[in-house]
Amino acid sequence: MKTICLDIETFSSADLRKTGVYRYVEEPDFEILLLSYAIDGGEIKTIDLAQGEKVPEKLICAFLSDDVIKWAFNAQFERVCISEWLKRKGYVLEKSLPFGHDSEYLHYLSPTSWYCDMAWSAYLGLPLSLEGVGEVLGLDKQKLKTGKDLIRYFSLPCKANRANGGRTRNLPSHDPEKWALYKSYNKRDVETELLIHDKLSRFPMPDKEWEIYHRDQEINDLGILLDKDLAKNAIRMNEAVREESMAKLKRITGLENPNSVLQLKEWLLSKGIATESLDKKAVKKLLKDASGDVKEVLETRQELAKSSVKKYEAMRDCVCRDGRASGLLQFYGANRTGRFSGRLIQVQNLPRNKMEDLELARKLVKDGDLESLSLLFDSIPKVLSELIRTAFIPKKGRIFLVADYSAIEARVLAWLAEETWRMALFSEGGDIYCRSASEMFGVPVEKHGVNAHLRQKGKIAELACGYGGSVGALKAMGALEMGLSEEELPNLVSAWRATNPNIVMLWQDIDRAAIATVRERSKKKEVKNIRFRYESGILIITLPSGRELFYAKPRIEENRFGGESITYEGVGTGKRWERIETYGAKLVENIVQAISRDILCNALMTFKYSDIVMHVHDEIVIEADPRMSVQAVCEQMSRTPKWAKGLKLDADGFTCSFYQKD
Repeated sequence: MKTICLDIETFSSADLRKTGVYRYVEEPDFEILLLSYAIDGGEIKTIDLAQGEKVPEKLICAFLSDDVIKWAFNAQFERVCISEWLKRKGYVLEKSLPFGHDSEYLHYLSPTSWYCDMAWSAYLGLPLSLEGVGEVLGLDKQKLKTGKDLIRYFSLPCKANRANGGRTRNLPSHDPEKWALYKSYNKRDVETELLIHDKLSRFPMPDKEWEIYHRDQEINDLGILLDKDLAKNAIRMNEAVREESMAKLKRITGLENPNSVLQLKEWLLSKGIATESLDKKAVKKLLKDASGDVKEVLETRQELAKSSVKKYEAMRDCVCRDGRASGLLQFYGANRTGRFSGRLIQVQNLPRNKMEDLELARKLVKDGDLESLSLLFDSIPKVLSELIRTAFIPKKGRIFLVADYSAIEARVLAWLAEETWRMALFSEGGDIYCRSASEMFGVPVEKHGVNAHLRQKGKIAELACGYGGSVGALKAMGALEMGLSEEELPNLVSAWRATNPNIVMLWQDIDRAAIATVRERSKKKEVKNIRFRYESGILIITLPSGRELFYAKPRIEENRFGGESITYEGVGTGKRWERIETYGAKLVENIVQAISRDILCNALMTFKYSDIVMHVHDEIVIEADPRMSVQAVCEQMSRTPKWAKGLKLDADGFTCSFYQKD
């Protein structure tokens, strides 16, 4: 036995979408209902555990052995579920983590012998669902569409009523015909997975990427400790503030539901104020001329808009028995670049904390002292928002060591384009926003000195223009809100492009190479250490690291400007599979972000034996021994990988007793 391809169906009273698999399996009523598997690509067999069938000992031995490769679609789910099932059967699992944690809940089957079809599909630019991959690949045997109904019937609790005799769960005996269909559904998933293997075999995921996937699984298994008291009190305080604010709005407006946009717009109209929207921007604009009751109502609504405790609620829902939240990171979540995405608490988009009295505010919330918090701080919702990061804490005797790459995308872009003045600036440790403004306007610019007002224009231009953005991008970045006039935006774009001719040329060179590759079905084009080829109806871009980006079924079509651009099939807005347009500057963005991701992964592997509990964009968070050196970590991170010769990296770090922005 060399490989097993498997799929399971389970039951738990926990809501998997809210809890994630690590918390899901901790429910006392968790169980594996069905297990279908194929050994070495052979006959598919189904074990009906729900009706007493036993798992063969050879299969259990295979689960416990790192010498047998296990394949599944979203293998994390199967691995964690089977780990819990084995523990309940009395099997002792080897620790999957080299971190020295002693909690029994950290014992999962080692991820090193588990391989994920979902990760492989994402690597090739395909959807993150078995059904989606089957449809895109046009498989003969696709995932059965009746599955959702069967899962709802057998794998989720049901509502007690007269018709079902007051039961809260459906068993196989309650509908044998449906159960037979569920077994067929479970078997079909393995058939689909085997077909996916066959279809994708021409483009295997490199061993190096599998090593990163396994490292990702170790980080997800370890999870991160949560301050449950802080989260619980934040939710309670938010409810109290909302109730008070709603009562205030009802008193002033006389409305039954002042949270209703329609009712509030009608009330404002009765006060002589007409508005099409009540979103954040519209309310901010209305407040400029508001007074009296109208001002008070709009300000209260503004406060309510800040009052979001969804992340605290997510913490409450997914925290495991050991107080940690696991499974927060999705490997290859952004399949255009390979960057990671967030799950459950969504750590990739945590609000920033800027308040000076962060520790005091945190203590008051943790202690549940709403009265003192209200006296000392103007906006409770704002405080709760800024404290979300601080709910992540290290275990006793440890600290957080937080280190991140400085201006990583700007550095990679300058290196790729060979924009020498930028590369020299990074080598000298200069401020890119000041220098960019200086180059654009031909005068010296210092952050807190001469022409300091121009730094903001340099910053806006940097953020908006690096990937071909123009006036629209500047507006989207908030240029008008920051004091720039509409009339000066075109000149700002022109000045930035004139200052960065090599970057502009890179957009054009990448565009020409990609179009020529698709048109000529070429096997070899190269621009600045980026290689292009067309193979089996796919545009493939090879990065300096050796990793590849995939663009399925590319075509050359006329764009809205009358020129040529490439369209391809991929996961677009709303996670739908659709035809997407791309162009030189957009491809450069994909490439730069993909290279930045590879650099982060290099750091994850460099610190393989450190307790990395989380990483966010270009930042890693280590649950560290207090003796661990921040300087040493940053020096390691700043070492350029062999494949990126000439790229100047820099990392900054700090330590803290709870997660925060420095």
